[in-house]
Amino acid sequence: MNEDEGYLRLALEQARLAAEAGEVPVGSIVVYAGEIVGVGRNAVLATLDPTAHAEIVAMRAAAQRLQNYRLTGCELYTTLEPCSMCAGAMIHTRISRLIYGAADPKAGAAGSVVEVVNHPQLNHQMKITSGVLSEQCGELLRAFFRERRQSPSPDL
Repeated sequence: MNEDEGYLRLALEQARLAAEAGEVPVGSIVVYAGEIVGVGRNAVLATLDPTAHAEIVAMRAAAQRLQNYRLTGCELYTTLEPCSMCAGAMIHTRISRLIYGAADPKAGAAGSVVEVVNHPQLNHQMKITSGVLSEQCGELLRAFFRERRQSPSPDL
C-alpha cells in the first residue's frame, strides 16, 4: 500500500463515521509534512451548516492546528471529488495537492462537471491525483444512497 492509499483509507474511516451519523459518507484528511493536521467528515445535518462538507471541516481543523488560514504545502485527501464550494475553499487556502477517490459526475469541480480546481484563469494551481481507492469510495456512497432510497428522508 502506498502513502496515498494509506491516507485515503483514513479518510474512508471518516466517511464511514459520517454514514453512521446519517450524513452523506464523505471523509477528508489534511496532511502537512507527513503529519495529519486536519480531519473531517460531512456534518451538514448535525451542525445545520450547509458548508460543513468533509473538506471544509478538515481544512478548518488544519488552519487552527497550523495557526494559518493558508494551507500552503498541505495535501487534502478526500473520498469524493470536491464540489465547487470545497474546490473554491481549497484554492483560497492554497492547498498544494488534492488526492481523491471517487469522481462525482453530478457535482464534481475537479473536472467531472466543472473545472474549478486548476481553472486556467485562477491564480492558484494544485496537483491532482484522482481515482485512489475509487471503487471502495464509490461503493460506500452507492450503498448509502441505496439504503436511503429504501427508506427516504426529506433531508437528503
